[in-house]
Formats: sequence, structure tokens, C-alpha cells
Amino acid sequence: MVQQPVGISCLPGNRRWLYRIGCCRSCDHVLWFLEQLSVRLSQCLLGEQRNMNSSFLSVSLLFISLYTADGFRTYDLAYCDFNSSDLNDVEYIRSLYYNKFEYIRYSSSLGKCVGYTEYGVKNAEHFNKDASLLAGLRAEKETFCKNNIDIYYQAVLTKSVEPYVRLRSTAPSGGKHSAMLVCSVYNFYPKKIRVSWTRDGQEVTSDVTSTDELADGDWYYQIHSHLEYSPGESGEKISCMVEHASLRETLITDWDPSMPVSERNKIAIGASGLILGLVLSLAGFIYYKRKARGRILVPST
Repeated sequence: MVQQPVGISCLPGNRRWLYRIGCCRSCDHVLWFLEQLSVRLSQCLLGEQRNMNSSFLSVSLLFISLYTADGFRTYDLAYCDFNSSDLNDVEYIRSLYYNKFEYIRYSSSLGKCVGYTEYGVKNAEHFNKDASLLAGLRAEKETFCKNNIDIYYQAVLTKSVEPYVRLRSTAPSGGKHSAMLVCSVYNFYPKKIRVSWTRDGQEVTSDVTSTDELADGDWYYQIHSHLEYSPGESGEKISCMVEHASLRETLITDWDPSMPVSERNKIAIGASGLILGLVLSLAGFIYYKRKARGRILVPST
């Protein structure tokens, strides 16, 4: 016997949004599921605008999920792979699964169904001869994908956060150069970014290594680029350049080799302490002079 409905949940994934429904006792529940899913789709997309984790995304919808007494399960999965809201950049895929195995798939890029098992091949041949069925699947690309992609772009994909840059010097682990600069870029979104180096206005491509974009776990990213070099003549200019969707123009950070940040901090702390000592000394001197004026001298005999 098939189980009762158990509800609807929104499950964010790395490259796909999956909307899962529970089980139904009979096919009478299917229309109710579809009505609830259409509402839940918008809620999940709008509610998860801070939880986007991919520059190339897809949206998935699990239409029907049925469990039988012996544990076998069949479901219909439909999703949209896209990198823009243009329908030419959208692939609509609809697959049928049985016991966790996909046995048939419709792809809008192919315009037909493809079977992956003996049973799936037979069904694909049958479906591909049904002109009205194929026309309906082609229409779903616009009705299902287009509407939801527009919502997703408005709620999530148009958002961006500017990075901030920290440039520092460190000792190289080895190699032919005596110095290394590290350009660390933090808290940017979306993920795609370009970090490069220039030396006296000319881009440097050799002796440069960079990490991948690293996820912070809060939907922001960071990246670190290393430049090994040998200090040249005084006055040379080395810069780290960052290009990102959130920036109107390239963010350029120049390296100041005059003194490391740690040394500048030590000097600043020392100067602050010296000034504070002078202020306290002056205050003590003024206090002493005022007290001295108020004393009455008594001559000794």
C-alpha cells in the first residue's frame, strides 16, 4: 500500500534546486501536489536569495513520488539548465526514474526522448512518434523554465558584492626569487573573478600562482594570488589588479615596499606611547606648579 502525503520541502543544492514532495495514496493527490509545488517554487526561490552557490545554475522540480509496499519508487524529474534568461541558453530536461535508475529522458536540446534501458528504449520510440506529446514537452521549456528563471535572476543572480583586497609580502618557500607578494581578495560574490599582476604597467604572467575561488561557507568567496619576484631598481611599481562583476572598473592595489605593515604598526604603537608619556609628564608638571604656588613658606629660626 502507498503511504499518505508527508508534505513539501525546499532543498538547496550546489548546482540544482530540488523541490521534493511526499507520497500519495492515489493519483487524486497529483493535482494537489502540482498546485502546491507551483506556490512552493516561488517561495523557495525568493527565500533563498542569499544561498546561491554557482555561476552556472539549474532549477529542478520533482513532480510525483510514489512508494510501494516493497520499497520500489518511481518519479518524474524536470529541471532547467541555464546560463542566461534567453531560451536559446536554456536546456529543459525531463527524466523518468524507477528504483533510483533513470530509464528515459527528454532533452529540449535533442528535441526527443532517449531510453537508457530496454524498457526505456521502447517507451522512447513510442513517445517520439507522438507529435502532440513532443509539442507539449517543447512548450514546457517556456512555461516551466522561462517563468522561474526570470524569478531567479531577479531574486538572486543580479546580486553582487564588491571584494576587498589585502596585499602583503612574505618569504618564498624556495625557487630562484628572493621575495614574494600575496594578493588576497575577500568577501566577493558571485564566484567568477580575475586577479592579475602588473610591474611598471606591464602585466606579469610568469612566476604567478593562484588558488581557486574558495567558498567561505556564507556564500562569499576568497582567492589568493602569489607573485615571486626579485626586487629591482628603486621606484618600480608592482600592482595587484582585480576584475569582478560588482566593480565598475578594475580595482588596483599598489605595493608599497618602503616598509612592511608589521613594522609600520610597531612604529605607530611606539609613537603613540611616546606622545602619551609626554602628555602625562606635562600634566604632572602643571599640577606640581599649581600646588607649589599655593604653599606659604615659613622662615626657620
